[in-house]
This record gives sequence, C-alpha cells and structure tokens, in this order.
Amino acid sequence: MKNNIEDIDKLIKETLTQEETKFYDDLDEQNPLQMVGGLFQGKLKWFMILVNIVMIAWFALFVYCTIQFFKVETTSELIKWAAIGFFSMMVIGMLKLFSWMQMDKNAIMRELKRLELQISSLHHKIK
Repeated sequence: MKNNIEDIDKLIKETLTQEETKFYDDLDEQNPLQMVGGLFQGKLKWFMILVNIVMIAWFALFVYCTIQFFKVETTSELIKWAAIGFFSMMVIGMLKLFSWMQMDKNAIMRELKRLELQISSLHHKIK
C-alpha cells in the first residue's frame, strides 16, 4: 500500500509544474508539533493567542482553587472551592477541544487542497 501511494505521488509530481510540485510537497502530512504551530498562522492567529491566554488564566484559577481547597476547614468552603476548581477544569477542557478541532480542520483543508491538486493534475494529463 505504501509503495502504491508513493507511485501515485510520483505520477502526480511528473504532471505538475515546479511551483505546483513545491505547493504539493508543502501539503504533506504534519507531525503534532507542526499542527500546533499551524494554529498560530492564518486569519485566526490572534484568536488562538487569545484562547491560550484565557486557558492559562483559567489554569491559574484552578491552581488557586486547589490551594484554597486544602487550606479551608468548613465543608461549605470545601464545596465552593471544589466547584470552582471543577468548573475551571471544564472550561480548560472546552478550550482545548476547540484547539484540537481547529487542528483537525486544518488537516482536512490540507487534504482537500491535495485532492484538488491531484484532480487538476489528472485533468491536465487527460488533455
């Protein structure tokens, strides 16, 4: 299967111009660190920076709640700090989920671009 994919890639690159071949190579699969770096590129760069700042703030609140949880002695105070801590962890989880969905969206867009390029290449080859 791997050899078959490499053969298809080789056929596609033969039909492309140098500029298109460079673009095709840039669309190759990314490792997780490259995916995270891709979040901070493009139109939503400012928003992802804001999301990460908010995530750090909520984590700081969680750490503060954990410290307060172990300092208080009454049950009502324990419940209050635990509830705030759980809520802050839920917010952090939702923000991380948003980031992962953005990474998945970027991967899907990359694959769609590769498909478009392959279809265009096959179309030119048929002509």
